Amino acid sequence: MRLGLSGKLLFLTILFVMLAEILIYVPSIANFRLNWLNDRLAAAHTAALVLDAAPSGMVPESLAKQILDSIGARAVAMKMGTQRRLLAASDVPSELDQDIDMRSASSWQAIIDAFDTLLTCKPGDVVRVVGPAPMTQGQYLEVVLNEGPLYRAMWKFSVNILLLSLAISGITATLVFFALHYLLVRPMERITSNMVAFRADPENPSRVIARSGRRDEIGTAEEELGAMQRELATMLHQQSRLAALGLAVSKINHDLRNLLASAQLFSDQLSTLPDPKVQRFAPKLMRALERAIAFCQSTLSYGAAQEPPPEFKTIPVEGLVDEVYEALGLGLDVPIRWIVAVERGLTIEADHDQMFRVLVNVARNAMQALDARGARDPARDQIRITGRREGGVVVIEVSDTGPGVPERARAHLFQAFQGSTRAGGTGLGLAIAAELVRAHGGEIRLVPGTIGATFSITIPDRAVDLEARREERARA
Repeated sequence: MRLGLSGKLLFLTILFVMLAEILIYVPSIANFRLNWLNDRLAAAHTAALVLDAAPSGMVPESLAKQILDSIGARAVAMKMGTQRRLLAASDVPSELDQDIDMRSASSWQAIIDAFDTLLTCKPGDVVRVVGPAPMTQGQYLEVVLNEGPLYRAMWKFSVNILLLSLAISGITATLVFFALHYLLVRPMERITSNMVAFRADPENPSRVIARSGRRDEIGTAEEELGAMQRELATMLHQQSRLAALGLAVSKINHDLRNLLASAQLFSDQLSTLPDPKVQRFAPKLMRALERAIAFCQSTLSYGAAQEPPPEFKTIPVEGLVDEVYEALGLGLDVPIRWIVAVERGLTIEADHDQMFRVLVNVARNAMQALDARGARDPARDQIRITGRREGGVVVIEVSDTGPGVPERARAHLFQAFQGSTRAGGTGLGLAIAAELVRAHGGEIRLVPGTIGATFSITIPDRAVDLEARREERARA
């Protein structure tokens, strides 16, 4: 049968109370049997005092039978010294079904005997019960009894215990049910219904669960669920924006690619002119257009398509930095000092175009940070690029003397639409750079404690496990 949480609590409460009552019943029924037999011995002891005090043969047979009937016995005998005296007897059978010695009954044996009486007793069974007779030391009393009255009394006691147990179970289960229903089931139903409603419309802020003000585990669950729902709603909203951005980029991609193809044809014509400046800049213009067309073919979008896997080649870092310098237009009388401190002959195993995009995005962010300070000052505004080899990895750092990265932007620095450090920014530059660096098995991070902002880009050789290096740095 399918039960809800409330039904299961009610069922289990009744079950556990009944199990507890069974554990109580087992010794209780054994104790009831012993008490019943002791009561018969006590009554027989009183009758034995009366019969023993009367002169021999002075107690009529009818009176003796009445005394035996009053205590429910067939015979009463007493051991006095070396003699065993039969005080009274009435219809004693030739054979007895069981001997019960009350002087040496253990608890475990009493339990066994009690259930033996309940399960195996027959209507005409007769037992002999032996117990102490506290008149003279060393004496004992014997009573021959019908076992039927004991059997019926034990079953009546068992039925009463069962009815009492059912009543206690019902009352306890009702109290526990209402207590747990109020404390646990209702809050769980509220959380469950909220989860169902949130699943139907996760971007609706009204579907986020409201805290009930509880300070226990249920309150903690509500708080954590609310935080998770808010984060998920924000993430879904960002994904929707990325999807819209990817759709927009895909729509303009075709036309932009055609325009760039036309510009490439014009640059081909320019390369035939004999002017020295044209001959100097035409190859660079053609490479820039080729790179732009390649970017368009891969959609140039963070949200619309995945980046292709890198094509690893050995690249001179100095030449790559020079291309970044020219692509940013810093050679055209821009009042920003460009400082390069790259180890001589340093090479890197990476995809040329993707590493170019990484450095351009990071360096452009540095230029934008310097622009945010107002008028440029060459003595103050600097972009510095350093490169060095550390074992099996190459470390490239891009630093600037700008205002640095605000604390609020650091937690989501490499996430699109969250890590922007300026008004109107999207944060796509650093997000793209981080994706490309991860594709190379490397990492990009903000170096703390520096003037301005310093981004460290670590690219391992293809045979190097960068995870071990991260663990060593964390331990340090």
